Amino acid sequence: MTPAPLLYESHCHTPLCKHAFGEPDEYAAVALARGFKGITFTCHCPLPGGFSANVRMAPGQFDDYVGMIAATREAFAGGLDVRLGLESDFYPGVEPWLEKLHARAPLSHVLGSIHYQVGDYRKLFYTGDVFSYQELYFEHLSLSAESGLFDTLAHPDLIKNESPADWDFERLRPVIERALDRIAATGVAMELNTSGVQKSLPEMNPSPPQLALMRERGIPVVIGADAHVPERVGDGYVTALRLLENAGYQEVSFFIDRKRQSVPIQDAIESLAD
Repeated sequence: MTPAPLLYESHCHTPLCKHAFGEPDEYAAVALARGFKGITFTCHCPLPGGFSANVRMAPGQFDDYVGMIAATREAFAGGLDVRLGLESDFYPGVEPWLEKLHARAPLSHVLGSIHYQVGDYRKLFYTGDVFSYQELYFEHLSLSAESGLFDTLAHPDLIKNESPADWDFERLRPVIERALDRIAATGVAMELNTSGVQKSLPEMNPSPPQLALMRERGIPVVIGADAHVPERVGDGYVTALRLLENAGYQEVSFFIDRKRQSVPIQDAIESLAD
């Protein structure tokens, strides 16, 4: 007897972000075939003043996005639970914009991201010192959790790809531990992002050592493939679930209507299609 679907793909995109390919129906079809209960679309949010406009929907396209996901939800009704979410960039000062944006539609899952590689972010915050930039990343990650705007913090060591040769986890450990203490105090979840294996430092985000620190602090984890093409929906989930298990986690989480749900890791593994 095939186990009932349990998991959601909690991080995927649409062509509105200008760097993803494939229509929402195609992403949903892959989620259904791979044994997922649902899929939550989390396309890159619009930002004010043209901030990084080349990698996100324009402010005037937000309603188009809402309608696009509603159409997919209707098309897959009864087979797959399709949800509207958002991946919203955080940087100090953007909070009022995001608060208003998030109130415009019934979002099911809101990811908070620090995209250190975006040109407009770099102009504001990069001073030429890689270590200082790494420290600032974790400061902004902490502030994003403390803002109360997000359910989950996406790919929460993405900064290691800024300059892999300069990434030294042990050197940064005190910085990371202080950030995780602050994040744990907020109750916000953190993501294990499977797309990290495709980046310049090829491992999931975050790394096993950071996952272990998160587990020590009781920070819940949501898995996301960060799919920018339909074929990547659900990619690496079993490997990610094993990494969580190795770090000492017993459950994996996801969000529905901005409320966290959890299922046992072994049940989650068994629910996925081979």
